[in-house]
Amino acid sequence: MKRIEKVGIVVTPVDFSDNSKLIAESAAFMAGRFQADLILLFVVQKFEDYSGFFVPHMSIPDFEQDLFSQAEDKMLAFCQELEAFAGEQGVKEVQGKVLVGDVAEQIVDFASEQDDGLIAMGTHGYKGLEKIMFGSVADKVVKSASCPVLTINPYTCCNK
Repeated sequence: MKRIEKVGIVVTPVDFSDNSKLIAESAAFMAGRFQADLILLFVVQKFEDYSGFFVPHMSIPDFEQDLFSQAEDKMLAFCQELEAFAGEQGVKEVQGKVLVGDVAEQIVDFASEQDDGLIAMGTHGYKGLEKIMFGSVADKVVKSASCPVLTINPYTCCNK
């Protein structure tokens, strides 16, 4: 097994669920240990993945743009809440990114573009029907990422 000696960036997907803060804090702790940057990533699911379930009263491009804008606002607030804690951990910089597409694919593609990257992500996010429809994002990422992946169970992590 190859030893991880240098990590420049920790990529951490968040879904703004109740568990996201715990996952982000755990990822900040890890990024601090490597004196790395922390990039929080949110992926807006493409509308066509939902199209069999409902039809919005607005056009698809408007709907997707509205979701994207709301996600950017949430990400900005989420990053601001995390910055003080991350700074205390030794994180160089906290950034937030919002992407559009298949969640697992976007996470893997984004992380593969980073030099010395590590993905730190939660094992639990979606629940119920969404999990059945879209499967486990963590499982897909672990199986297809070209960089190391650290999974964090928010129900047992140490910073609760």
